[in-house]
Amino acid sequence: MGNRGMEELIPLVNKLQDAFSSIGQSCHLDLPQIAVVGGQSAGKSSVLENFVGRDFLPRGSGIVTRRPLILQLIFSKTEYAEFLHCKSKKFTDFDEVRQEIEAETDRVTGTNKGISPVPINLRVYSPHVLNLTLIDLPGITKVPVGDQPQDIEYQIKDMIMQFISRESSLILAVTPANMDLANSDALKMAKEVDPQGLRTIGVITKLDLMDEGTDARDVLENKLLPLRRGYIGVVNRSQKDIDGKKDIRAALAAERKFFLSHPAYRHMADRMGTPHLQKVLNQQLTNHIRETLPSLRSKLQSQLLSLEKEVEEYKNFRPDDPTRKTKALLQMVQQFGVDFEKRIEGSGDQVDTLELSGGARINRIFHERFPFELVKMEFDEKDLRREISYAIKNIHGVRTGLFTPDLAFEAIVKKQVVKLKEPCLKCVDLVIQELINTVRQCTSKLGSYPRLREETERIVTTHIREREGKTKDQILLLIDIELSYINTNHEDFIGFANAQQRNTQTNKKRAIPNQGEILVIRRGWLTINNISIMKGGSKEYWFVLTAESLSWYKDEEEKEKKYMLPLDNLKIRDVEKGFMSNKHVFAIFNTEQRNVYKDLRQIELACDSQEDVDSWKASFLRAGVYPEKDQTENEDGVQENTFSMDPQLERQVETIRNLVDSYVGIINKSIRDLMPKTIMHLMINNTKDFIHSELLAYLYSSADQNSLMEESADQAQRRDDMLRMYHALKEALNIIGDISTSTVSTPVPPPVDDTWLQTSSGHSPPPQRRPVSAVLPPGRPPAVRGPTPGPPLIPIPAGGPSSFAAPPIPSRPGPQNIFAANNDPFSAPPQIPSRPARIPPGIPPGVPRRPPAAPNRPTIIRPAEPSLLD
Repeated sequence: MGNRGMEELIPLVNKLQDAFSSIGQSCHLDLPQIAVVGGQSAGKSSVLENFVGRDFLPRGSGIVTRRPLILQLIFSKTEYAEFLHCKSKKFTDFDEVRQEIEAETDRVTGTNKGISPVPINLRVYSPHVLNLTLIDLPGITKVPVGDQPQDIEYQIKDMIMQFISRESSLILAVTPANMDLANSDALKMAKEVDPQGLRTIGVITKLDLMDEGTDARDVLENKLLPLRRGYIGVVNRSQKDIDGKKDIRAALAAERKFFLSHPAYRHMADRMGTPHLQKVLNQQLTNHIRETLPSLRSKLQSQLLSLEKEVEEYKNFRPDDPTRKTKALLQMVQQFGVDFEKRIEGSGDQVDTLELSGGARINRIFHERFPFELVKMEFDEKDLRREISYAIKNIHGVRTGLFTPDLAFEAIVKKQVVKLKEPCLKCVDLVIQELINTVRQCTSKLGSYPRLREETERIVTTHIREREGKTKDQILLLIDIELSYINTNHEDFIGFANAQQRNTQTNKKRAIPNQGEILVIRRGWLTINNISIMKGGSKEYWFVLTAESLSWYKDEEEKEKKYMLPLDNLKIRDVEKGFMSNKHVFAIFNTEQRNVYKDLRQIELACDSQEDVDSWKASFLRAGVYPEKDQTENEDGVQENTFSMDPQLERQVETIRNLVDSYVGIINKSIRDLMPKTIMHLMINNTKDFIHSELLAYLYSSADQNSLMEESADQAQRRDDMLRMYHALKEALNIIGDISTSTVSTPVPPPVDDTWLQTSSGHSPPPQRRPVSAVLPPGRPPAVRGPTPGPPLIPIPAGGPSSFAAPPIPSRPGPQNIFAANNDPFSAPPQIPSRPARIPPGIPPGVPRRPPAAPNRPTIIRPAEPSLLD
């Protein structure tokens, strides 16, 4: 054990598990199960009862445990038992517990020795136990009786393997002393699932029933057939003692007396018996607990750290404090204003890396979405020329005009400027939606007080809607101002003389004013979506869009160019998203029905979101690549444009067309600059000022403070749960520290040579017969003897000293017995038993045995059976 006894560790561990129940499923102390494995009549039940301290298991001959018994020991101030199948009934008389186990076993398996893998679940509550699980498994049998199936041996082994294969289980391999230890099925099965021997403890029972003159001393000293954790001998109550209701305490006293009085065991009596077995198991539990604590401590500390910030506001929470609600209201309104401003203006703390929000989305509306809406209004060339020609003709009337009329230019310009109202108002609507979403995100921190959150959202949203009307009025006023006076003396206006010299093609190149023709408009990743699988399938490329061409590269380094596509005669059309695709697609095609790329009439370009598609479309529009008009519109325009104009009218139309293009560009530039400024001033900045200066007054006027600061039931429950978890975490860490400083773990025993378990056909030698006077003191090494003088009675084949080993079985494949590989020429030959009576564990072939009382006296080995001479 350690500095602290297991009796004192029990309440600490139970307190720790109580703390874990408050923390939740994320932390738990998984104590190991103790699986008791052995053959029939091995004394498993007595070992289990001695460990629990109660006589409650069925007894009898043959296979008694016919269903696994999962016994959960639970620390409690009162002592009682209950079954899972009759949970409402509490058993205080353990004789009734035994009767219930027998009745429940018969209910499933019948009364004629049948077996079942369905376990019986029994809970024993006691102030003397630790919270752990013991499993009594059916005894290993080979011959079916009664209603047992023919493959009873394999069924029981499979049943046992299900329990002992778990890494969290300790294995008590119970073997009677009057049985061949090398053939112990319990040890062999434990070896299969625990090859390192870290979880297996050998238990030798029925030491008091060995033949007179024999003992299991070498086995218990772990010198013979060793296990890594060794063996512990126990003496259980006999059937006569059980029938006579012999008390377990009296049985333990008799066991102690047996080990102290027996000459072969008295020197190790303190390491034998049920109390020592309990002590060893307790130490294994202590080791397991100490090995588990570091990871548990780390997990608890990380949870505690994550809760610190949230609990900080609850640590000094006093619901009866009259100033608490006022203080909380002021703090929350102030924090709401700070959060709103941070989301609009941007902040370095608590940055959202998943999506744009607040000010970033409004910025995108200002500089991507709104310009896109403006460019989308770009007039169709045929429609514009037709309108100009009609305007010129209508102004001239019946006369034939010699000069280009100014009124036609002014009429066309005003018509184009009026069209700006729709995208400008749409921009305001988009900004309002983002502002309202931002308000809702900021009020999420007010969720503890539903009424306060509801009123805050209502007041701020109402104010935003009020500002919406004023902002839209101002936007419309700006457009009306532009309509009121056409300033043909603007410094950027091309004038009449320059307009005559320009043509349509050069005008198209001016889609980006005041910028060079090779200026890059946009870079980014796009997927070419319509390349066939035979040619490589859809693939992502790095695209570069300029005023003249669209190029794509292998990657963003722009070293390996895949293709460059001129923008002449290109247009954009929408493409429906595929049924199985999550991409958003648009297409580029040639208006002259030519292939755009290789054998493709159009290139389908895919983005991850619709916002990216709209942004790319806006970029293409800036480069002069316009959306495809509806077919009906095109058909309507064809008929009316079939007439031909005279050369003079064509020159006039061309001149006005250039003048309109120049002036509308000036207006668009001005509107793009004034729109963000107007919205920021009249709506966003005004809303920030309102929140900081007037929101609190509106809240006080809308409802009384008590109703506003009424806490929700969910929040109160959340606060209580959080505080309980916080205190449970601190208590668990304190308990872990107490356990760590008050217990000491024992080191793992070194590995031993346990390959004797791998020999499935090996038989252990007979028990040692020694007179009482010949018992040597403990710890004395085996004497090394020379060869037997004189001719041996057993003929020695020509093979040298190795022939002293056990005779091999030629037809049996498998590994050689490790003890048969002894090359020591001075090792003694195996001793042959003189009678085949019940033989306890002994010396396998080839292992040196303890010398007799007279070490210098030669030993004569006589064969027990003539057949061994063959």
